[in-house]
Amino acid sequence: MDEHEQVNSANEKWSIKNGVYTTLILNISNNYFPLFAISVLGVSNYELGLIGSLPQFVGMFAMIIGSIIMNKLQSKKMFTVYSFLMARIFLLAMALVVFLPDSIQSWTFILLVALMNLPFSFANLSWQALIADIVSEQRRNVFFSTRNKVMTVVAMISTFIVGLFLQLFDAGNPLPYQLLFIAAFVCGLLEITYLKKHVEPKKKRVAAANNSLFGLSVFKHKPFLYFLLCSLFFNFAWQMCWSLFSIYQIKYAGATGLWVSLFAVANSIGQIVSFKWWGRMAEKHSHSKMLVLVSIGMATTPFMTVLSTNLPYIVAVNLLAGLFVSGTVLLLFNQLLDSTKEETRSQSISNYNILLALVAFAAPQFGVVLLEMTNIYSAMNISSVMRALSGVFFFAYYVYLKRKDTLLLKRKVAKIG
Repeated sequence: MDEHEQVNSANEKWSIKNGVYTTLILNISNNYFPLFAISVLGVSNYELGLIGSLPQFVGMFAMIIGSIIMNKLQSKKMFTVYSFLMARIFLLAMALVVFLPDSIQSWTFILLVALMNLPFSFANLSWQALIADIVSEQRRNVFFSTRNKVMTVVAMISTFIVGLFLQLFDAGNPLPYQLLFIAAFVCGLLEITYLKKHVEPKKKRVAAANNSLFGLSVFKHKPFLYFLLCSLFFNFAWQMCWSLFSIYQIKYAGATGLWVSLFAVANSIGQIVSFKWWGRMAEKHSHSKMLVLVSIGMATTPFMTVLSTNLPYIVAVNLLAGLFVSGTVLLLFNQLLDSTKEETRSQSISNYNILLALVAFAAPQFGVVLLEMTNIYSAMNISSVMRALSGVFFFAYYVYLKRKDTLLLKRKVAKIG
């Protein structure tokens, strides 16, 4: 193994360890924001919707600012490190919310969750660009399948332990959540430690023409533009019922901390058993083609969830959903990288994330509005229909890419002839 291969192997090892702690943070803090907000702070449906959407509104502006910063950076690693550190400090502030007057606890928590997404969006944007530089195109499916599988195993184990931990306390007791937020901050320090170990490849300075403010020229690249449109619609359909799931599980089905954990564990098991399969199928059939199957599979979850308030049944639905969530995570990110040009990849990722943040802000609010206008069953079923429709758009995108590749092949053959 030469020096270059050793560096790549080490980077992949550090990235997996970094991902483990990122997963721990998510599964001992972020995943329990809705339960903490409902059981301890007593938020309304509208306020719960804001917990899902307001961070995305902040993230939209963060992506705009981040894209400007990223276009001026020669090194992405340290910017990513400092951004993650700032985001994790917010977890300590959340642990102190319950010491505030009751009248401002809910809105303070909502604002902390929202503002935390400012540095986290910087971190996410720069991490995506950094990992695209570090991991070669040939290694992406194998590497991300392995990384995601390890992260999902960690998520499953940690979530189950947290669920058992929460059962030791009364539903409205803030102490376990405070301890979880502090533990998540400690995990953040370890997350940053492994991120700093990455060896960032040296890249030539991009020409000034490619350093325009928001890189709007990237939309002229049709594979990226069409993927963007399909992905935005899919994400809207996907995210519009995220708050609705929490409302249904906790308020309608009466799920406790242990049951919320079991839902997440079941989802994780579904992801674990399917990660490698999605990677193999993507290698065989392409990311764009498999996104059609992902969309159809994801469309079943909201519809099946509201068929019953039986908690073991909802666990089974989450197990099924996990089979398709793993494909969503793997395929969307890899197709994003495949649809961009290397010389404008950072700008493309910036624009993608800015628009994705706008969708992520609007979608949960749209879901809550639907809930207030109709009922939980109609709102969830509308999400199912929209998710299925996104499969039609992804199929059209797959056909477009297929025809484009065929045309390029004919041109090459004509030149040789």
